[in-house]
Amino acid sequence: MRMNSIPGTILALAAAISLIGCGNKEEPAPQAAPAAAPAAKPEITVKIGHASPLTGPQAHIGKDNEYGATLAIEELNAKGLEIGGAKVKFELISDDDQADPKQGTTVAQKFVDAKVNGVIGHLNSGTTIPASKIYFDAGIPQISGSATNPTYTKQGFATAFRVMANDEQQGKALAQFAAKTLAAKSVAIIDDRTAYGQGLADEFKKASEAAGLKVVASEYTNDKATDFKAILTKIKSKKPDLIFYGGMDPQGGPMAKQMKELGLKAKFLTGDGGCTPNFITLAGAAAEGQYCSLPGVPLDKMPGGTVFKDKFVGKFKTEIQLYAPYVYDATMVLVDAMKRANSVEPAKYLPEIGKTSFQGVTAKIGFDEFGDLKDGAISFYEYKGGKIEYVETLGGTPEAVPAAAPAEAPAAAAPAAAAPASAPAAAAGEKK
Repeated sequence: MRMNSIPGTILALAAAISLIGCGNKEEPAPQAAPAAAPAAKPEITVKIGHASPLTGPQAHIGKDNEYGATLAIEELNAKGLEIGGAKVKFELISDDDQADPKQGTTVAQKFVDAKVNGVIGHLNSGTTIPASKIYFDAGIPQISGSATNPTYTKQGFATAFRVMANDEQQGKALAQFAAKTLAAKSVAIIDDRTAYGQGLADEFKKASEAAGLKVVASEYTNDKATDFKAILTKIKSKKPDLIFYGGMDPQGGPMAKQMKELGLKAKFLTGDGGCTPNFITLAGAAAEGQYCSLPGVPLDKMPGGTVFKDKFVGKFKTEIQLYAPYVYDATMVLVDAMKRANSVEPAKYLPEIGKTSFQGVTAKIGFDEFGDLKDGAISFYEYKGGKIEYVETLGGTPEAVPAAAPAEAPAAAAPAAAAPASAPAAAAGEKK
């Protein structure tokens, strides 16, 4: 009997041990859920429209403007900006308005249809002014780096801005320069009937009369003409001390040359439309000793002019023609407003443009109530020895005005094959 009970006892002990072992078994620790990867920031493309004449006689200036905008866009993209919580890629959409008002409005409508976030341009006043109504109606901010006719910003369009002095400021400075520096007593005025040329000539005439200059003749041509001998012959009999031309270098150069051929002794003065190396090419020896004006200060006197020139020439392998630094600044000002508004939506960043206080390449940029550059300076140059040499600066804030030391003008233009051909201004169809 006792022997038969041993197996039962062993079985009971085994079961107990088994139960104890089960009670001490460690359960595996619960695994933490894998951490969610940080959400990728959205990426958006911001379209910036740019318009200028890229074909025709003014193509050298239009391409120069385009290069200025291109350089700004490339630098902005290299910064990897984030606006409104999204990574931003800027895309420049550049179009040829041919310096023609009708084509300018066509380009403007194309930009609106493409839903651009802002516009840099146009180059010419004659294209900028009609296009500005289209941008205003669409609520798209527009900053021009070269259109100088006062009408552009006096239409009441909250979307219109410019980063250089206007023709009202330039006309007054031109008259002051004519009367004081050149000691002229009488002047004949010729313009090309464009919004720029006629506008600047009108401002010059008004300021000249106020300064006591006698206007002995007012004549006009057009922006396609090449023969001015009939006009100049009429003017010769009036014996003016000075002939002022409101227009572009394709007409200004030949005009100065024909003045010499006809034996006119008057000095020749023109605005920024003729302040170009191309003027010297077209006028030849007749350019010597003549004068021109440009809004702003010489490139080497601009706050960031030297650095900008090095970058520009290094990238594009051509000299700056004229407005590239201003167009670069216009692009930077547009994006600066987006950053401050933390939005790329035109309606949201537009109010910030008017509050701008931006240190640009060309100047410290701020706008008045019309969208004009505050405290715009005007500089004067003499064509001398095949170069454009600095004479003096009138207007502007004291810190913006350079010392009166000889300095070469905005940029000596190099003849370029594919690149913009000549200097500072615009050339045909219409200008600023």
